[in-house]
Amino acid sequence: MPELPEVETTVRGLRPVLEGQRLTLVEPRRADIRRAIPVDLRQRMTGATVTGLGRRAKYGLIATDRGDTMIFHLGMSGRWRVDPEAIGTHDHLVLETAAGRRLALNDARRFGSIDLVRSDAVDAFAPFRALGPEPLGPAFDAGYLAARLAGRTAPIKALLLDQRIVAGLGNIYVCEALNMAGIAPSAAGGAIRPVRLRALVDAAKAVLLSAIDAGGSTLRDYARPDGELGYFSKQFRVYARAGEACPCGGIVERRPDGGRSTFWCPECQR
Repeated sequence: MPELPEVETTVRGLRPVLEGQRLTLVEPRRADIRRAIPVDLRQRMTGATVTGLGRRAKYGLIATDRGDTMIFHLGMSGRWRVDPEAIGTHDHLVLETAAGRRLALNDARRFGSIDLVRSDAVDAFAPFRALGPEPLGPAFDAGYLAARLAGRTAPIKALLLDQRIVAGLGNIYVCEALNMAGIAPSAAGGAIRPVRLRALVDAAKAVLLSAIDAGGSTLRDYARPDGELGYFSKQFRVYARAGEACPCGGIVERRPDGGRSTFWCPECQR
């Protein structure tokens, strides 16, 4: 599933194509993806000018001068294609701009979503209401994390994946950040010392920024809007590297973990 760096990379790739542009065509090509596409999307977005693009957690936001914001989620396999030669079966939403550019939201497995909300009510959008702070923002620091983890006996990995604690962190980057900070994924969240929480916050931010710089991680379906793949997977410390050497020299291990895989090094993660 595309995680925060992949969505951030997608938004950055769309920005020079869409920002400031008038939408001359907004064409949903089916009634639903994971859930129904808003029936008035075409009416409310056609002719509007895109005033800004942003991201919240793993969602992308496209705001217009009509006071509406289209919110998209890439699901398991979604990606935007810029100026495709042809529109394909899995292109479920097509946009065209007055400058002659075309974009297609492609989602073969149809786990993504498209919503349309008033821009002044974005924070009230149901999936956003309970979200924690952005991991790259100033509100996510060691003091905040210590307060949220106090008294918690659940594993730190599970707590970091809880979107109510921090928004947008996913399995890949949690595994990587825990390894960089030298913390075992099974460690009880409330028992981690403040100095180690500072290292964990710093590691999470560093891993995410490095992944964004590399264009995200392509594992199966993800590609950037320009068609290029994300190359952060070539920098993985532990993720998908079971049986290989950790940067510390230990051997990376893997275990099933609630439908996901956890990768860690028992030598340096305590």
